[in-house]
Amino acid sequence: MTAQAGFDIAKDFHWLAVTDDRGRQLVSHRVDNTPDAIEEAVAELLAVQDEHGQVTVGLDILGGIACLLTAILLAQDVRCVHVPGLAVNRARRGTRGGENKSDPRDAKTIAEQVMLRDDLRVVELPDEQSVELRLLVSHRTTLVKEATARTARLRDLLTGIHPGLERVADPTRQSALILLGRYVTASEIRRAGTARIAAYLRRHGVSKQTTTQTLAEAAVTAARAQTVALPGERRTAALVRELADELAAGKARIKALEAEIEELVTAHPDGALVRSLPGMGVVLTAEFIASVGNIRRFTSADALAAASGLAPVLTQSGKVRYSRSATGGDKALKRVFYQASFCSIQRDPTSRTYYDRKRAEGKRHHQALIALARRKVNVLYAMLRDRQPFQARPPLRLVA
Repeated sequence: MTAQAGFDIAKDFHWLAVTDDRGRQLVSHRVDNTPDAIEEAVAELLAVQDEHGQVTVGLDILGGIACLLTAILLAQDVRCVHVPGLAVNRARRGTRGGENKSDPRDAKTIAEQVMLRDDLRVVELPDEQSVELRLLVSHRTTLVKEATARTARLRDLLTGIHPGLERVADPTRQSALILLGRYVTASEIRRAGTARIAAYLRRHGVSKQTTTQTLAEAAVTAARAQTVALPGERRTAALVRELADELAAGKARIKALEAEIEELVTAHPDGALVRSLPGMGVVLTAEFIASVGNIRRFTSADALAAASGLAPVLTQSGKVRYSRSATGGDKALKRVFYQASFCSIQRDPTSRTYYDRKRAEGKRHHQALIALARRKVNVLYAMLRDRQPFQARPPLRLVA
C-alpha cells in the first residue's frame, strides 16, 4: 500500500491533503509556514506512512516560499516530487466544477497527480554551491534588467532636452556615464568647453586620451548646434545625472557580482567541464548550473533538450502528423544554449562549420542557431555524464 500527499504552497501558510492508494482523502488542513507547524505536519505524514505505506509528497513550487518546507521534509527522508503549477491547474479544470479554485482543492489535486503519474521529478536537497550560484545569478539578472530600464529612461530624458548629446554619448559606456553625471545641457557644455570636459573625464577615471578628447569634442559640437533652452531642462538634467550615477554604481556592482560568480564556478565540480564547451563563458556556465543542478536529473540528452525547449514537439491528430518547435521548456536554460551557440560561431571553427552547413540547407539564422544549440545539448550532456572536458575533433585529412 502507498499514500500520496499534496502541499499547496503559499507565503503565510500551506494546505496539506493526503489520500490513500484508492484516492480516499485521509488528511486536509492548513499548515502554517513555521518550523513547529511544519514539523507537526511531517510527524503526521510519518504516522500515515506507518499505516498505509510509503508517502510521496507533491510540491507545486520549488525554492522561495517553499524552501523551509522542502528542507524539513527532506531532512526527515520524506520522498518529495515536483508537480508543476500548470499541471495542477489543468488537472483541476478537468474535474467537475474545476473553475472553482481553493487551497484544499489544489492540494487534493496535487496528491491525485502524484498517485496517477510516475514521471514527476524527484526533489533533492541542493548543495550549497548550487544554491549560492542560483542566488547570485538571479540577483545579477535583476540588476541587468534594472540597468536596461534605467538606460532606456536616461535616453528618453536626454533626447527630450539635448538630442545631439544623446546621439554621441552612449550610456552603455562608462565614459559617457561619467560625462552625463556632470554635463548634460547644451549651455553648460558650451560654457565648459572641450579642454575642461576632457580634463574632468580624465580625473574621474577615463584613462584613454583619445576617448576623452573624442567624447569631449563630440559633446561640445552637439551643444553648439543647439542654442535653444527647452522648458523643464534644469529638472530633466538633474534626473539624467541621477540616472547616470545609478547606472555607474549598478555596473560596478554587476562587475563585482560576476567576480563572485567566477569564484563559485571555478570551485564547482562541474564548472571546468561546462566552461570547456565553446561558447560557455563564466556567466552562461553559472546560469546552466543554477538551472540544471545535478545532471542526473535527466536520463538522457533528449530529456535535457526537452526540458530546455530545444526538442521538436510531435503534433498528431487523425491523419495529420507533423513536428513543430517547442514553445515550453525552461526559457533560461534555452537562452543559455542559444547564447552559447551565438558566441561559439564567432570563435569555434567546428561550430561555425555546422552553422554554415545548416544555412546552406536553407535554414534561417535563428533556425541554424537553434540546431547548433540542440547539438550542444548532446555534447554537454555527454561531457558531464563521462566527466570528460570538451575536445575538438581534428580536421579530416584526405589521403592521396
